Amino acid sequence: MGITYKDAGVDIDAGESAVNKIKEAVKATYNENVLSDVGQFGGFYRFPRDEYADPVLVSSTDGVGTKLRIAFQTGIHTTIGQDLVNHCVNDILTSGATPLFFLDYIGIGAMDEETVNGIVEGFAAACKENACVLIGGEMAEMAGFYAPGEYDVAGTIVGAVERDNIINGSTIRPGNVVLGLPSTGLHTNGYTLARKVLLDKYDVDKHLAKLEETVGEALLRIHKSYLGEIAPLISDRRLKGIAHITGGGLLGNSRRIIPEGMELVVDWDAWEFPPIFQLIQETGDISDHEMRRTFNCGIGLVIVVPEADVDYFQEHFHSRELESIIIGRIEKSN
Repeated sequence: MGITYKDAGVDIDAGESAVNKIKEAVKATYNENVLSDVGQFGGFYRFPRDEYADPVLVSSTDGVGTKLRIAFQTGIHTTIGQDLVNHCVNDILTSGATPLFFLDYIGIGAMDEETVNGIVEGFAAACKENACVLIGGEMAEMAGFYAPGEYDVAGTIVGAVERDNIINGSTIRPGNVVLGLPSTGLHTNGYTLARKVLLDKYDVDKHLAKLEETVGEALLRIHKSYLGEIAPLISDRRLKGIAHITGGGLLGNSRRIIPEGMELVVDWDAWEFPPIFQLIQETGDISDHEMRRTFNCGIGLVIVVPEADVDYFQEHFHSRELESIIIGRIEKSN
Protein backbone atom coordinates (compact mmCIF):
# COMPACT_ATOMS: atom_id res chain seq x y z
CA MET A 1 0.00 0.00 0.00
CA GLY A 2 2.99 2.32 0.35
CA ILE A 3 3.53 4.94 3.01
CA THR A 4 0.47 6.20 4.90
CA TYR A 5 -0.44 9.41 6.72
CA LYS A 6 0.00 7.47 9.97
CA ASP A 7 3.51 6.45 8.90
CA ALA A 8 4.26 10.15 8.45
CA GLY A 9 3.09 10.84 11.99
CA VAL A 10 -0.60 11.74 11.74
CA ASP A 11 -3.13 9.22 13.07
CA ILE A 12 -6.54 10.04 11.61
CA ASP A 13 -8.25 7.26 13.55
CA ALA A 14 -6.86 8.56 16.86
CA GLY A 15 -8.07 12.05 15.99
CA GLU A 16 -11.59 10.82 15.27
CA SER A 17 -11.58 8.81 18.49
CA ALA A 18 -10.55 11.90 20.47
CA VAL A 19 -13.38 13.92 18.95
CA ASN A 20 -15.90 11.25 19.83
CA LYS A 21 -14.72 11.18 23.44
CA ILE A 22 -15.02 14.94 23.95
CA LYS A 23 -18.51 15.25 22.45
CA GLU A 24 -20.27 14.69 25.76
CA ALA A 25 -18.24 17.38 27.54
CA VAL A 26 -18.81 19.86 24.72
CA LYS A 27 -22.55 19.20 24.47
CA ALA A 28 -22.88 19.77 28.21
CA THR A 29 -22.20 23.47 27.55
CA TYR A 30 -24.96 23.82 24.93
CA ASN A 31 -28.16 25.81 25.47
CA GLU A 32 -31.30 26.43 23.45
CA ASN A 33 -29.46 28.85 21.15
CA VAL A 34 -27.13 26.20 19.67
CA LEU A 35 -28.45 24.91 16.34
CA SER A 36 -25.50 22.76 15.25
CA ASP A 37 -23.90 19.52 16.39
CA VAL A 38 -20.29 18.68 17.24
CA GLY A 39 -18.29 17.90 14.11
CA GLN A 40 -19.96 20.20 11.60
CA PHE A 41 -17.88 22.70 9.67
CA GLY A 42 -19.27 25.67 11.59
CA GLY A 43 -21.05 26.39 14.83
CA PHE A 44 -24.61 27.72 14.55
CA TYR A 45 -25.77 30.07 17.31
CA ARG A 46 -29.15 31.79 17.33
CA PHE A 47 -28.65 35.25 18.78
CA PRO A 48 -30.98 35.82 21.78
CA ARG A 49 -32.39 39.04 20.35
CA ASP A 50 -35.33 39.13 22.77
CA GLU A 51 -32.87 39.67 25.61
CA TYR A 52 -31.37 42.85 24.14
CA ALA A 53 -32.71 46.20 22.93
CA ASP A 54 -29.59 47.45 21.11
CA PRO A 55 -26.92 44.71 21.31
CA VAL A 56 -23.26 45.12 20.44
CA LEU A 57 -21.06 42.07 19.86
CA VAL A 58 -17.69 42.03 21.60
CA SER A 59 -14.95 39.54 20.73
CA SER A 60 -11.46 38.65 21.89
CA THR A 61 -8.85 36.00 21.16
CA ASP A 62 -5.87 34.82 23.19
CA GLY A 63 -3.54 31.99 24.15
CA VAL A 64 -2.05 30.69 27.39
CA GLY A 65 1.59 31.42 26.64
CA THR A 66 4.46 29.65 28.33
CA LYS A 67 2.28 28.55 31.24
CA LEU A 68 1.88 25.54 28.97
CA ARG A 69 5.42 24.53 29.93
CA ILE A 70 4.27 23.96 33.49
CA ALA A 71 1.48 21.71 32.23
CA PHE A 72 4.02 19.73 30.18
CA GLN A 73 6.32 19.30 33.18
CA THR A 74 3.63 18.36 35.69
CA GLY A 75 1.53 16.27 33.31
CA ILE A 76 -1.56 18.23 34.43
CA HIS A 77 -3.59 19.32 31.41
CA THR A 78 -7.06 19.86 32.89
CA THR A 79 -6.52 23.46 34.03
CA ILE A 80 -5.10 25.02 30.85
CA GLY A 81 -8.49 25.14 29.14
CA GLN A 82 -10.02 26.88 32.15
CA ASP A 83 -7.23 29.46 32.10
CA LEU A 84 -7.91 30.31 28.49
CA VAL A 85 -11.69 30.61 28.75
CA ASN A 86 -11.53 32.70 31.92
CA HIS A 87 -8.88 34.99 30.44
CA CYS A 88 -11.05 35.66 27.41
CA VAL A 89 -14.17 36.15 29.55
CA ASN A 90 -12.37 38.79 31.61
CA ASP A 91 -11.15 40.59 28.49
CA ILE A 92 -14.63 41.22 27.11
CA LEU A 93 -16.01 41.81 30.61
CA THR A 94 -13.94 45.01 30.77
CA SER A 95 -16.34 46.42 28.15
CA GLY A 96 -19.41 45.23 30.04
CA ALA A 97 -19.96 42.23 27.74
CA THR A 98 -21.07 38.80 28.92
CA PRO A 99 -20.07 35.72 26.91
CA LEU A 100 -22.22 33.94 24.33
CA PHE A 101 -19.89 31.32 22.87
CA PHE A 102 -16.26 30.21 22.72
CA LEU A 103 -14.16 28.46 20.06
CA ASP A 104 -10.88 26.69 20.72
CA TYR A 105 -7.83 25.58 18.78
CA ILE A 106 -5.42 22.81 19.80
CA GLY A 107 -2.25 22.12 17.85
CA ILE A 108 -0.37 18.98 18.92
CA GLY A 109 2.56 16.99 17.63
CA ALA A 110 1.08 13.51 18.09
CA MET A 111 -2.50 12.78 19.10
CA ASP A 112 -2.73 11.85 22.77
CA GLU A 113 -6.36 11.27 23.68
CA GLU A 114 -5.86 11.64 27.43
CA THR A 115 -4.11 14.99 27.03
CA VAL A 116 -6.66 16.33 24.53
CA ASN A 117 -9.55 15.14 26.69
CA GLY A 118 -8.08 16.94 29.68
CA ILE A 119 -7.68 20.20 27.78
CA VAL A 120 -11.21 20.10 26.34
CA GLU A 121 -12.72 19.13 29.68
CA GLY A 122 -11.09 22.31 31.03
CA PHE A 123 -12.64 24.37 28.24
CA ALA A 124 -16.05 22.82 28.91
CA ALA A 125 -15.88 23.26 32.70
CA ALA A 126 -15.04 26.95 32.43
CA CYS A 127 -17.65 27.52 29.72
CA LYS A 128 -20.33 26.02 31.96
CA GLU A 129 -19.22 28.14 34.91
CA ASN A 130 -19.38 31.27 32.73
CA ALA A 131 -22.72 30.34 31.07
CA CYS A 132 -20.86 30.24 27.75
CA VAL A 133 -21.29 27.71 24.95
CA LEU A 134 -18.27 25.77 23.66
CA ILE A 135 -19.63 25.87 20.13
CA GLY A 136 -16.69 24.71 18.05
CA GLY A 137 -13.01 24.02 17.82
CA GLU A 138 -10.14 22.58 15.84
CA MET A 139 -7.57 19.92 16.64
CA ALA A 140 -4.54 19.87 14.37
CA GLU A 141 -2.07 16.99 14.60
CA MET A 142 1.21 18.34 13.23
CA ALA A 143 3.90 15.68 13.32
CA GLY A 144 7.41 17.07 13.54
CA PHE A 145 6.21 20.58 14.36
CA TYR A 146 5.86 20.24 18.14
CA ALA A 147 8.22 18.33 20.41
CA PRO A 148 6.86 15.05 21.85
CA GLY A 149 4.28 15.73 24.58
CA GLU A 150 3.89 19.39 23.64
CA TYR A 151 1.01 21.37 22.18
CA ASP A 152 -0.40 24.88 21.85
CA VAL A 153 -3.87 26.24 22.50
CA ALA A 154 -5.75 29.37 21.48
CA GLY A 155 -9.30 30.54 21.94
CA THR A 156 -11.79 33.09 20.66
CA ILE A 157 -14.79 34.37 22.58
CA VAL A 158 -17.85 36.28 21.42
CA GLY A 159 -20.11 38.12 23.85
CA ALA A 160 -22.68 40.89 23.83
CA VAL A 161 -23.50 44.08 25.69
CA GLU A 162 -26.31 46.61 25.46
CA ARG A 163 -24.96 49.63 23.64
CA ASP A 164 -26.02 51.91 26.52
CA ASN A 165 -24.11 49.71 28.98
CA ILE A 166 -20.73 49.72 27.22
CA ILE A 167 -17.97 50.48 29.71
CA ASN A 168 -14.98 52.23 28.10
CA GLY A 169 -13.52 54.51 30.76
CA SER A 170 -14.75 57.70 29.10
CA THR A 171 -16.46 58.90 32.30
CA ILE A 172 -13.39 58.42 34.51
CA ARG A 173 -12.44 61.63 36.29
CA PRO A 174 -9.64 62.79 38.63
CA GLY A 175 -10.49 61.85 42.19
CA ASN A 176 -12.06 58.52 41.25
CA VAL A 177 -10.93 55.59 43.37
CA VAL A 178 -9.46 52.36 41.97
CA LEU A 179 -10.46 49.09 43.62
CA GLY A 180 -8.37 45.98 43.06
CA LEU A 181 -9.81 42.46 43.06
CA PRO A 182 -7.38 39.71 44.11
CA SER A 183 -5.90 37.27 41.61
CA THR A 184 -5.48 33.56 42.25
CA GLY A 185 -1.83 33.72 41.25
CA LEU A 186 0.08 34.61 38.09
CA HIS A 187 -3.03 33.93 35.98
CA THR A 188 -1.56 33.63 32.45
CA ASN A 189 1.21 36.23 32.38
CA GLY A 190 4.87 36.52 33.24
CA TYR A 191 5.63 32.82 33.01
CA THR A 192 8.78 33.18 30.94
CA LEU A 193 10.39 35.15 33.77
CA ALA A 194 8.82 33.04 36.52
CA ARG A 195 10.06 29.81 34.94
CA LYS A 196 13.55 31.17 34.44
CA VAL A 197 13.76 32.24 38.07
CA LEU A 198 12.05 29.34 39.84
CA LEU A 199 12.63 26.28 37.70
CA ASP A 200 16.37 26.83 37.53
CA LYS A 201 16.32 26.28 41.28
CA TYR A 202 13.27 24.15 42.09
CA ASP A 203 11.63 21.10 40.57
CA VAL A 204 7.92 21.53 39.84
CA ASP A 205 7.18 18.83 42.43
CA LYS A 206 9.12 20.64 45.16
CA HIS A 207 6.85 21.47 48.11
CA LEU A 208 7.75 24.79 49.70
CA ALA A 209 6.57 25.87 53.14
CA LYS A 210 6.33 29.47 51.93
CA LEU A 211 3.76 28.44 49.32
CA GLU A 212 2.08 25.65 51.33
CA GLU A 213 1.98 23.72 48.05
CA THR A 214 4.36 22.58 45.32
CA VAL A 215 5.93 25.00 42.89
CA GLY A 216 3.98 23.40 40.05
CA GLU A 217 0.68 23.71 41.91
CA ALA A 218 1.30 27.38 42.64
CA LEU A 219 2.18 28.11 39.02
CA LEU A 220 -0.84 26.19 37.68
CA ARG A 221 -3.42 27.99 39.81
CA ILE A 222 -6.38 28.71 37.53
CA HIS A 223 -6.84 32.17 36.06
CA LYS A 224 -9.91 33.55 37.86
CA SER A 225 -13.03 34.67 36.03
CA TYR A 226 -14.62 37.79 37.55
CA LEU A 227 -17.87 37.47 35.63
CA GLY A 228 -19.97 36.44 38.63
CA GLU A 229 -18.86 39.44 40.68
CA ILE A 230 -18.95 42.06 37.91
CA ALA A 231 -22.04 41.07 35.88
CA PRO A 232 -24.54 42.52 38.41
CA LEU A 233 -22.75 45.90 38.16
CA ILE A 234 -22.63 46.29 34.39
CA SER A 235 -25.67 48.58 34.12
CA ASP A 236 -24.58 50.65 37.14
CA ARG A 237 -23.49 54.06 35.83
CA ARG A 238 -21.27 54.52 38.87
CA LEU A 239 -18.91 51.90 37.47
CA LYS A 240 -16.55 54.06 35.41
CA GLY A 241 -14.01 51.59 34.07
CA ILE A 242 -12.65 48.04 34.28
CA ALA A 243 -9.14 46.81 33.48
CA HIS A 244 -8.00 43.19 33.28
CA ILE A 245 -4.48 43.03 34.73
CA THR A 246 -2.47 40.90 32.34
CA GLY A 247 0.93 41.47 30.67
CA GLY A 248 2.06 45.00 31.46
CA GLY A 249 0.86 44.94 35.05
CA LEU A 250 -1.36 47.43 36.82
CA LEU A 251 -0.08 50.58 35.18
CA GLY A 252 0.25 49.20 31.66
CA ASN A 253 -3.28 47.79 31.56
CA SER A 254 -4.95 50.68 33.37
CA ARG A 255 -3.62 53.13 30.77
CA ARG A 256 -5.84 51.42 28.23
CA ILE A 257 -9.00 52.75 29.89
CA ILE A 258 -7.91 56.05 31.50
CA PRO A 259 -8.64 59.17 29.42
CA GLU A 260 -5.83 61.40 28.22
CA GLY A 261 -4.55 63.85 30.79
CA MET A 262 -5.07 61.45 33.72
CA GLU A 263 -3.13 58.65 35.34
CA LEU A 264 -3.46 55.97 37.97
CA VAL A 265 -1.40 56.66 41.08
CA VAL A 266 -0.96 53.32 42.84
CA ASP A 267 -0.49 52.88 46.57
CA TRP A 268 1.84 49.89 46.41
CA ASP A 269 1.73 49.53 50.20
CA ALA A 270 -2.05 48.92 50.16
CA TRP A 271 -1.63 45.16 49.87
CA GLU A 272 1.01 42.51 50.37
CA PHE A 273 2.22 40.53 47.37
CA PRO A 274 1.03 36.90 47.65
CA PRO A 275 3.72 34.30 48.49
CA ILE A 276 4.31 33.15 44.89
CA PHE A 277 5.24 36.69 43.84
CA GLN A 278 7.43 37.16 46.92
CA LEU A 279 9.23 33.91 46.07
CA ILE A 280 9.81 34.96 42.46
CA GLN A 281 11.15 38.37 43.48
CA GLU A 282 13.41 37.02 46.22
CA THR A 283 14.75 34.10 44.20
CA GLY A 284 15.49 36.18 41.13
CA ASP A 285 16.52 39.36 42.95
CA ILE A 286 14.02 41.19 40.74
CA SER A 287 13.46 44.92 41.12
CA ASP A 288 10.11 46.33 42.21
CA HIS A 289 9.80 48.07 38.85
CA GLU A 290 10.27 44.84 36.91
CA MET A 291 7.82 42.94 39.11
CA ARG A 292 5.16 45.62 38.73
CA ARG A 293 5.29 45.74 34.94
CA THR A 294 5.58 41.96 34.42
CA PHE A 295 3.10 40.43 36.89
CA ASN A 296 -0.33 41.23 38.29
CA CYS A 297 1.29 41.07 41.76
CA GLY A 298 -1.91 39.78 43.33
CA ILE A 299 -4.45 42.07 41.63
CA GLY A 300 -6.31 40.41 38.74
CA LEU A 301 -8.93 43.06 37.90
CA VAL A 302 -9.45 46.71 38.80
CA ILE A 303 -12.53 48.89 38.68
CA VAL A 304 -12.75 52.67 38.79
CA VAL A 305 -15.55 54.19 40.88
CA PRO A 306 -16.46 57.56 42.46
CA GLU A 307 -15.00 58.09 45.91
CA ALA A 308 -18.49 58.54 47.38
CA ASP A 309 -19.49 55.03 46.26
CA VAL A 310 -16.48 53.04 47.43
CA ASP A 311 -18.31 51.53 50.41
CA TYR A 312 -21.17 50.35 48.19
CA PHE A 313 -18.86 48.53 45.79
CA GLN A 314 -16.72 47.03 48.53
CA GLU A 315 -19.84 45.68 50.25
CA HIS A 316 -20.99 44.24 46.93
CA PHE A 317 -17.79 42.23 46.57
CA HIS A 318 -17.71 41.28 50.24
CA SER A 319 -21.20 39.80 49.94
CA ARG A 320 -19.80 37.57 47.19
CA GLU A 321 -16.85 36.49 49.35
CA LEU A 322 -14.34 38.56 47.41
CA GLU A 323 -12.52 41.30 49.25
CA SER A 324 -11.63 44.43 47.29
CA ILE A 325 -8.71 46.72 48.06
CA ILE A 326 -8.36 50.46 47.52
CA ILE A 327 -5.14 50.41 45.52
CA GLY A 328 -5.00 53.96 44.18
CA ARG A 329 -6.65 57.01 42.68
CA ILE A 330 -7.06 58.74 39.37
CA GLU A 331 -5.17 62.02 39.20
CA LYS A 332 -4.35 64.60 36.59
CA SER A 333 -1.14 63.69 34.82
CA ASN A 334 1.82 65.93 34.12
